[in-house]
Amino acid sequence: MQMQQASNRNQALFSPQSFLLREKRLGRRRQKKKHPIPERLVSIVKKWQKILLLVLAFAVAILGSSIVTMQLLTRGRTPAEDKAAEVSAYLDRFFIDDYDEDALADAAAAAMVEATGDRWSYYLTAEEKSSYDEQMQNAYVGIGVTITLQEQDGGMRVEQVTAGGPAEEAGMQVGDIITEVEGESTLTLGMAGTRAKVRGEEGTSVALTILRGGERLTLTVERRSIETAVATYEMLDGQIGYVKIANFDTRCFDETSAAIDALLDDGAQALIFDVRNNGGGYKDELVKILDRLLPEGILFQSEDYSGTKQTDRSDAACIELPMAVLVNQDSYSAAEFFAAALQEYDWATVVGTKTCGKGNFQTAFTLSDGSMLNLSIGKYFTPNGRSLTDIGVTPDELVELSDEDAAKLLYGQLAHADDAQLQAAIRAIRQKIS
Repeated sequence: MQMQQASNRNQALFSPQSFLLREKRLGRRRQKKKHPIPERLVSIVKKWQKILLLVLAFAVAILGSSIVTMQLLTRGRTPAEDKAAEVSAYLDRFFIDDYDEDALADAAAAAMVEATGDRWSYYLTAEEKSSYDEQMQNAYVGIGVTITLQEQDGGMRVEQVTAGGPAEEAGMQVGDIITEVEGESTLTLGMAGTRAKVRGEEGTSVALTILRGGERLTLTVERRSIETAVATYEMLDGQIGYVKIANFDTRCFDETSAAIDALLDDGAQALIFDVRNNGGGYKDELVKILDRLLPEGILFQSEDYSGTKQTDRSDAACIELPMAVLVNQDSYSAAEFFAAALQEYDWATVVGTKTCGKGNFQTAFTLSDGSMLNLSIGKYFTPNGRSLTDIGVTPDELVELSDEDAAKLLYGQLAHADDAQLQAAIRAIRQKIS
């Protein structure tokens, strides 16, 4: 297989919607800083320096050149720099209350990115970036649960419990309502605050108060390093291999390839790949999987901000079995290009609903304070050269799920027999087998 190496591991095809920390930033404490009148002039200068350094950090991270850095230091100020300095000076001179300077810088950075109008570019604080890194590695330190806010029930509802994880070992069940973490109300903490308080240093424990069937219980759960499964698989009807791909992040190719091998060894006569609710991931992981499945030819094409074009190709080795791919409106970027490639090669029947339509790719730039800027820097194209931006992938067979079944699918609670999309894919596969 020929694969372009110019794209780095930070180049990802993922959805910001899949990143759980893109919620309202709740509970951030204000770090108060007094500004005595005799020191106002000094403070203004210092604030101006901070704002200028922030803007420069963005530019340096993006351009990554010492020559460009020197040009930035010597050029005239931009309208953005002028406006930031002016607002900062007025805040410092006239604002009646204290405020958090770090929060101000974070808000300014987030607003700059949002003002571009690109729904796929965003800014993360240093704290949010840490959680983002965990997600992209498919590993984190916690207790192994997925929660949703249920105000009417008085807390956070447990939607999933990781098999073999510390929460399961402590007796936690799907449907439990977590009302308190270490004596603090989860409704007060909010989603982000609850996650932050539940997580902590590996080997420590956290006390949780839960409601179960009207009974109030207290569970003490150890925090451990948890690796989330990327690819899960099973044999359906004795001859159809089913592979659920959660994302295209770290370990995706290894786990998906191992799943395919196991199913083939068990005598699978066809394969179904489920990329519904898949938020995307790394280009390299996607390309390696497609190369495993498809014959020789173009797999993927891209063009970045500089006009540089790249093409990824596969070798002749492939898997020649009937295939189907399950997609929905929450199949993003890498998941969409996975389905599109198999569809364009006439290698698989695509079943489900139209995908999101995310055709831009982003690169993450780490700033000097540990925060992160994720910017769209180019466009991806299918093997046939099609852009999926705002278009998505149209299934060969359109099958809708009810809202109730879609919610069950999201949390892994939809039985195969009740999954209309999966059953449609099985019928399509059977026709090809027979």
